[in-house]
Amino acid sequence: MSTGSSAHYCPFDYAEALEFDPTLRRFMREEPVARIRLPHGAGEAWLVTGYDDVRTVTTDRRFSRHAVVGRDFPRMTPEPIVQDEAINVMDPPASSRLRSLVSKGFAPEQIERMRPYIQRAVDDLLDRMAEDSSADLMRHLAGPLPLITICEVLEIPPADQETLRGHARTMMNISVDNKAAAVRAKADLRAYFADLTARRRADPGEDLISVLATARDGDELLDDQELTVMAMVLLITGQDTTTYELGNLSYTLLTRPDVRDLLRDRPERLAQTINELLRFIPFRKGVGIPRVATEDVELSGVTIPAGDIVHVSYLTANRDGRKFDRPDELDFDRTAPSHMTFGWGAHHCLGAPLAQAEMETAFRTLLERFPGIALAKPAEDVEWNTTSIWRYPLALPVTW
Repeated sequence: MSTGSSAHYCPFDYAEALEFDPTLRRFMREEPVARIRLPHGAGEAWLVTGYDDVRTVTTDRRFSRHAVVGRDFPRMTPEPIVQDEAINVMDPPASSRLRSLVSKGFAPEQIERMRPYIQRAVDDLLDRMAEDSSADLMRHLAGPLPLITICEVLEIPPADQETLRGHARTMMNISVDNKAAAVRAKADLRAYFADLTARRRADPGEDLISVLATARDGDELLDDQELTVMAMVLLITGQDTTTYELGNLSYTLLTRPDVRDLLRDRPERLAQTINELLRFIPFRKGVGIPRVATEDVELSGVTIPAGDIVHVSYLTANRDGRKFDRPDELDFDRTAPSHMTFGWGAHHCLGAPLAQAEMETAFRTLLERFPGIALAKPAEDVEWNTTSIWRYPLALPVTW
């Protein structure tokens, strides 16, 4: 792991099914606050792995997301995924105002209004799966459902959807030769949403972009730039990440009959069961958007100097044995503490309620219609993504 310097070089390219990354496990046990270098970006960063320390970094005002803007910070992808104006790189109180406006689009009544869309999409996809000669849960359910749902919610025309999805995937690619393509994809995606949001602002409808274009927090509205970037964030986080989580959850229930049977036979336990699966599954590789220490801060006996870049690992926080009893086991009676799969603090995912509604609807309906569903090949023959920041199976052939 070490290259001889004070920092460990970490490509974080481990992709053995859903096994936990041994490099991350070594940091957890041996060096919970460590110096690292990543495949892209300049310089070094700190990696924080413990649950309590991750909570501190994500909630303490002495750590700033906005301070990474304009810096070539250490990262997993050749081109930074985030836009400089995005809510992902804002600090309170600026992010608080924006979150207050955006959260109106994910309020409980909005999610309830979306549930019929989700159910109809799941039913249509499973109808087609039942009619097909061979079925693949990635192709028939996990891949299309989040895209259909978020595009329905945003009212993106069907003819545009695959192009936009392609842009999002290009931005997530970690290949060294992908930088120019990623820059183009980000620019094309931004131009598309600048035009779409301007049209929704002028002629609002019932879609989420229109809700955000007209949502007020007192006298505050999202400005045009904020609205454009927020629509981009919604598309990217609203479909890619949910697709991969649906794939990982599907793989787990297909390779663990006890999980499949619990989800099928105890539908009242569905939400709690999925919650524990989300804690347990290593849903990505490496780290995401870092923060900058604005003053010296001590974490677990290590002083992080002001100005240093700090990454956190939600994966290791979810497996911290000081917070979770038997952290490397699935315990479907577990209720606390909360997992960090959707982030924490001021950057907890605003779209989490929509993602959870999709997961619950998908698996409830799948197991009602195909109660004996099983993997059609040995688990060790399933191929996994190796080119992006996400962990997920490329295909899940099934029988029932």
